[in-house]
Amino acid sequence: MNNNLILPPYLRPDDMVGVVAPASRVRYEDCEAGLQVLRNQWDLEIFEGTTLHEEYFQYSAPDNQRLEDFQALLNNPNVRAILAARGGYGCSRIVDKLDFTMFKKSPKWLVGFSDLTVFLSHINQLGFAALHAPMVKTMTKQGGEVSMESLRKALFGEPLSYEIPGHLFNRSGTGHGRITGGNLCLLAHLIGSDSAVNTAGKILFIEDINEYLYNIDRMMIQLKRAGQLQNLAGLIVGQFTDSRDNPEPAFGKTAYEIVLDHTSTYEYPVCFDFPVGHVADNRALPVGVMATLDVGENGALLSYAT
Repeated sequence: MNNNLILPPYLRPDDMVGVVAPASRVRYEDCEAGLQVLRNQWDLEIFEGTTLHEEYFQYSAPDNQRLEDFQALLNNPNVRAILAARGGYGCSRIVDKLDFTMFKKSPKWLVGFSDLTVFLSHINQLGFAALHAPMVKTMTKQGGEVSMESLRKALFGEPLSYEIPGHLFNRSGTGHGRITGGNLCLLAHLIGSDSAVNTAGKILFIEDINEYLYNIDRMMIQLKRAGQLQNLAGLIVGQFTDSRDNPEPAFGKTAYEIVLDHTSTYEYPVCFDFPVGHVADNRALPVGVMATLDVGENGALLSYAT
C-alpha cells in the first residue's frame, strides 16, 4: 500500500454526490429519508444511479449494470463522493472489472460498510482513503443520530474523535497508525486477492452480523494464519450483531471471547464494544487515515490526526 496515502477533497455545500446500489437490491422508499438529509440538511446535490430503481433476484441489477452504474460515478468529475445505498452481496463480483483511471485523476470519497468493505479495501490498496460509515438506507435509523453526525463530519472534514466506555476484555496501551478493516467475513474473503488488507502497523477494526460462532472462530484463524493479527498497532472490536450458536452442542464461547482468545498473545491495545457495525450507532471511520487509539482502565479514545 502507498505510504503517502491520498485523501480525496472534503465536501462543501452544493457539491454533487452519487448514490448507487452496487450489491443487493434496495427499495427506493427505504432511501428517501437519507436522500432528504443529503439534500435538505447537508445542501448536497444528488446524482442517483440507475440501480436505485432496479432489482434482479437478490441483486439491485445484473453484474454488468451494477458495474456500469458504479463506473459512471467513478468517471464523473462532478461527483465528489459516492454513497452506497446499502450493502448485502455483490461488490466482489465486479471489483476486478472496475477502471480506476479517472478516479485516480479526480479522487472522491467512497462511503459504505458491510459488503462495501471490498471497495474500501481495494481503494486503500490503490493509495486512497475511503470512509467506512452508515449508508443511505441506514443513516437515518432511530438511535443513529450520533453516527449520522459523524458521517457528516467525516465528509466535510471536521475533527473526529470517539470516547468509548471501558470493557472487561480491553487491553490497555496506545497505538498510532492508519485505520484499516471492516466486515470480518469480507476481510477473510479478500485474503490472497489484490484487495487484501495490509494490516502491518495499522489499527484494525472488525465487525460482523448473523454469523455462526464457529465461523467467527474460523475467520479469526484465517486472519491469524495470514499474518494479519501479528503486527497491529491496535485492534478495535466492533459489534457482532445477531451471532448464532449451534443448536447442540454449543460452541462454548461468545464472539468477543473468540476474538480475545485469538489475540491474547499479542501486546497491542485492544478496544472491545466499539460502536461500529450493523447497528444504529455505527460511527464513521475514515479508512487509511492516521489515528491514535488510547485504551486505559476507564475506557478508550480514538482520535484522528488533524
